[in-house]
Amino acid sequence: MIIHTPAIVLKSFPYGDTSLISRCFSKEQGKISLIIKGARSKKSNRAAHFQPLSYINLIYNYKPQRELQILSKVNFIEYWSKILNDLRSLTLSMAIIELTEKTITDEDPHPSLFSILSDVLKAYNNKESDPNLLFWFYECALLTHLGFKPDLETNKLPGLVLPNLNEGPNSIPILASLLAEDIHHLPSESITKKDRMIISEYLWLLLCYHFDGLQKVKSISVIKKILSE
Repeated sequence: MIIHTPAIVLKSFPYGDTSLISRCFSKEQGKISLIIKGARSKKSNRAAHFQPLSYINLIYNYKPQRELQILSKVNFIEYWSKILNDLRSLTLSMAIIELTEKTITDEDPHPSLFSILSDVLKAYNNKESDPNLLFWFYECALLTHLGFKPDLETNKLPGLVLPNLNEGPNSIPILASLLAEDIHHLPSESITKKDRMIISEYLWLLLCYHFDGLQKVKSISVIKKILSE
């Protein structure tokens, strides 16, 4: 079966002498693994398409018994090169990519989440919104679309006590607005230092509670520092 789908590159690494293996979040099939034969040879420019954050169109012949699908064609949909020029946006965007890679499962489509991810990365590229808000917005979307939408009326889950959202002056309305999933109308409330600390910890604890292995996210200590500033 020929699959033609937009995708966002999550991770790539060398395979053999000239090839690449790439994990991508595709709109049609969710997370997929591809082998790109000859991508690292001198005659090929395909390696450029498979850098993390790349927004691409993929064509491949899907075979369910294969662990690695074989790429047929690829082209860029859009360049988000401006993200690379802003350290804060780049760090948060790469953390979003890593969170996505570690939380979604193989070949489990989430087209709405895919659209949100592309909208968030585009907003980072165009500097349309506060970087912290965009990061929290995506964390909320990730929890919601994977079946764990936060309940702002309780701060307890079995074996977990969450930060008290009432201790932040605007933490509850900010989170309620983020959970509405309208990237064009992000919260307008003032975000105090207390709000930043509470919201960041609240969402991170929920993610770690529902998804194994997130404590190993390499960038989390840097992310926590950025989000609390």
